[in-house]
Amino acid sequence: MSTDDHVARIQEQWARERPDLDTSAMGIIGRLHRLADALHAELRPVFEEAGLSDGDFDVLAALRRAGDPFALTPGQLAETTMITSGTVTKRVDRLTAAGWVTRERVEHDGRVRRIALTPAGRDLVDRVVGLHFANEERLLAGFSDLERTRLTRLLTQWTTTLGI
Repeated sequence: MSTDDHVARIQEQWARERPDLDTSAMGIIGRLHRLADALHAELRPVFEEAGLSDGDFDVLAALRRAGDPFALTPGQLAETTMITSGTVTKRVDRLTAAGWVTRERVEHDGRVRRIALTPAGRDLVDRVVGLHFANEERLLAGFSDLERTRLTRLLTQWTTTLGI
């Protein structure tokens, strides 16, 4: 293993100190933790340049993916973005203040609100999602199509097994 591999160094230390332990799982999990942190740092600047947090982008993208009329209830937003209703409220407050979403009453039930993209919000998310996808492609440039297919299959299998 490479000497610049932080996780490999930790595994080597454990092998020396506790040779009775199998560190192979830590090799995978540790690298995934480090990778997740690095990916977050690489993805965040695209959103920040647009004046968004990654959570704000997540809400705008969920509304855009919903299709015309680009609106969801707070409960639907919470479900699709996997965040709490309180977090939805905070994000929607920020996005409303910026003019990117509105809160509307649902016609058949005035108690229910829908969060909808404004034309400015739709323009913003359409621009940022293109930059975001290009950034993701950049981050995966070192993988062949076959490697990407295999990695996708393995990660899908893992998330399915864990129920996430």
